[in-house]
Amino acid sequence: MQDPKSALAAKAFSLLDLTSLTDQESADDIAALVNNASWRDAHGKRIEVAALCIFPRFLPLARKLLDEQDLYSVRLATVTNFPHGSDDIDIAVKETRAAIAYGADEVDVVFPYRALIAGDAKTPLLLVQACKAACGNHAQLKVIIETGELKTPDLIKQASEIAIAGGADFIKTSTGKVAENATPAAAKVMISVIQAHIEKQRASKSAAHAIHAIGFKPAGGIRNLDDALVYMQAAENVLGAEGIHPSRFRLGASSVRANLVATLEGGQEHTASGGY
Repeated sequence: MQDPKSALAAKAFSLLDLTSLTDQESADDIAALVNNASWRDAHGKRIEVAALCIFPRFLPLARKLLDEQDLYSVRLATVTNFPHGSDDIDIAVKETRAAIAYGADEVDVVFPYRALIAGDAKTPLLLVQACKAACGNHAQLKVIIETGELKTPDLIKQASEIAIAGGADFIKTSTGKVAENATPAAAKVMISVIQAHIEKQRASKSAAHAIHAIGFKPAGGIRNLDDALVYMQAAENVLGAEGIHPSRFRLGASSVRANLVATLEGGQEHTASGGY
């Protein structure tokens, strides 16, 4: 029987958006990332990450390599308007369309957080709406609000609400490219906005209508199982067990995998280096 800590590590592994966004990647680096997209236990049972998050140009290669390993269910995520969060809607939309053409299943677009900080709430809403329209039925839209730059609970709340109003399927804390990334305090605000959105839908829709349950993705600075559990437990406490399913929750990380595997294998826990 799997011990509780190993079970939690396996769960966290299945929630990973295994990420490589240094912009220095080679084809060999992508192949190595694909090789890390699954893990087998001593009995041959395989678990898989939820997605790979890479730059658009590598999506076709990653899909080919994943399919060669029968990892058909591992989704491909990419980034647009990244990492600067420009307020140029036309460029963000063109990047999003290009990402979908490359084969993205999910697009993580950076919210124009500087515009919101400056008091402009209209442009961020229009940008999210336009990128959602560009995704259509081809890809999910995950909106990175950059909580470390927004800083205040009020701005984090407002950005989360705007992203959801614009059609986001997920709201995500961070690019991993600024000084402060995911924090428990920011997560608490974002999860509460998701819950308020769900409750509002329930109050306004009949039982015959499906609830659009927004997902949550903390990213940046998650380096070990304990870090991951902070966010997993925060989501479960508010959203219930269904709130930590890959369709509703992701862990954006590049360096946590080694720690999770060490836990799964019962070895000494290892914390890998890495900014994201």
